[in-house]
Amino acid sequence: MPVKFPRLICALAIAFVLPAVAPAAEERDGQHDFDFTKGAWKTHIVRRLHPLSGSSETVEMNGTVVARNVWGGRAFLEEINVDGPQGHWQGASLFLYDPKGRQWSQNFFNSAHAEFDTSLVGSMRDGRIELFSHERLDGRAILVRGVWSEITPTSHRYTESYSTDGGVTWEQEFTALKTMDTQPAPKPALVRTVAHAAGAGRRDGSNDFAFDIGAWKTHSSRLMHPLTGSKEWRDMDGVTVVSKVWDGRANLAEYKADGAAGHVELMAMRLYNPQTGQWSINFATPAGGKLGVPGVGEFKNGRGDFYDQETIDGKQVLVRFSIWGITPDTAQSEQAFSVDGGKTWEVNWINKYQRMQE
Repeated sequence: MPVKFPRLICALAIAFVLPAVAPAAEERDGQHDFDFTKGAWKTHIVRRLHPLSGSSETVEMNGTVVARNVWGGRAFLEEINVDGPQGHWQGASLFLYDPKGRQWSQNFFNSAHAEFDTSLVGSMRDGRIELFSHERLDGRAILVRGVWSEITPTSHRYTESYSTDGGVTWEQEFTALKTMDTQPAPKPALVRTVAHAAGAGRRDGSNDFAFDIGAWKTHSSRLMHPLTGSKEWRDMDGVTVVSKVWDGRANLAEYKADGAAGHVELMAMRLYNPQTGQWSINFATPAGGKLGVPGVGEFKNGRGDFYDQETIDGKQVLVRFSIWGITPDTAQSEQAFSVDGGKTWEVNWINKYQRMQE
């Protein structure tokens, strides 16, 4: 293709031979980079008890890790059960792939506090995967690096390190050596109900979403241009499937619909925190490849309201997701925005659910 120049310098350009421009190297597709983790594993963990304190005191734990696809393979969930000197410990990680940025994100959930932390984000290079995040530890800003290495068909190693000098030096805080478990993998925890102790003086809301497990025919109405004064609504019809994960501490809702508003697919992860008695709800889309800002809230008098603050079209907006009208076979939810601190709300998405019979 000929190179075009502004008219004033065109005559000068003719006198020179322009160097050829090499085409940009095509970025590799990493959507299968974590396939090696799928299945059941035995794990041996060594964790530093007092990170960045100068102490070398560690604790060792042993247990199992089970990793499986969720959301039709667009994500996978890793569930961890280990025992050590301090008793039994459980964790879980949700991994999502961003097809545009060609990077992975990881969100880790600890049974001790069960909240959405900052995502680790990164990709594979030279046979190892490195994900990074910027977090705070005891009030200090640190970098966190998670690395998957020594990858073979039957084993791999995960290490997590912290840096306080912008990545010049790293202190390893956590390592897990995983070896393939040759015993039959346990069935996914999709049907078990586990009671969780609530914090002092708080109701136990761990079963608040029990009604939602299953498949639902979903009719959605979407306000196409929120916060503009527009009244243009369009409808969609589809299916929402909700499954228990992580021994009932969380659940996954997978939504797919088509209609005048277009084709929409969403995944919502709902996570229960027994210390606060609240649920966190976080959404992802196939194009985004990572979780967004979690809405946090609880159920009262048969209605659940969950709030967060986001930037939408350059504005700071309060976001409310609500669900109510709950019966064994029906429910309704909506999303609303507020630009005046919650004094008024504009509803922009309405979902009506009808349970699908088996």
